[in-house]
Amino acid sequence: MAKRVAILQFPGTNCEFDTEYAFKKLGAETEIVWHKNEKLPENIDLIVVPGGFSYGDYLRSGAIARFAPIMKEVSEFAKNGGNVLGICNGFQILVEAHLLPGAMMRNDGLHFISKQQYLKIENNNNLFLSDMTVGEIVKAPIAHAEGKFFIDEVGLNNLKENNQILLTYCDENGNKINPNGSIEAIAGICNRERNVFGLMPHPERAIESILGSSDGVRMLQGFFK
Repeated sequence: MAKRVAILQFPGTNCEFDTEYAFKKLGAETEIVWHKNEKLPENIDLIVVPGGFSYGDYLRSGAIARFAPIMKEVSEFAKNGGNVLGICNGFQILVEAHLLPGAMMRNDGLHFISKQQYLKIENNNNLFLSDMTVGEIVKAPIAHAEGKFFIDEVGLNNLKENNQILLTYCDENGNKINPNGSIEAIAGICNRERNVFGLMPHPERAIESILGSSDGVRMLQGFFK
């Protein structure tokens, strides 16, 4: 039976159709869910909170979207062990909703960054990156203005101890670089229970080599086990 994926849509979301295309390419059944809905589709296997500029990024990225009616259902789904993936603005929303630790800040230099970016796989003991190898270098686009991940020292130590750091920014040889000023060049994390995932890079835009990379296929297909 095909996996069922719910993709959230807020005013200002602009990656929902890229995300739908990526998951359909991987064989999933998808449904786009409007932010005012109070119920999720039945029997879903994964919720994806996609990229964009929900509510125009007013106040802070994701700060208004976290109060959308559908987010109550998302929180309950995650609390019950359901898998949730936040990409870019989706990562920001999950942080604002306290489904992931830390905070997102303006990039160093205060400029919007849009480019292909190399990433290093830091941990694969989770469903999302289970098809990847620790230390492997992949490439996916980044496109954000508030992608600087921050967490205090205690929180950072917890992430390390629990193997919650999923991805870091690097060059093609795996040397750490930091395009936005994120603490320790962190590009993606998960929660302690390893069912809520957030990353700033866009694997759904790295599905076909003609787009610059197909590494997103192997990143996302971990959800299809």
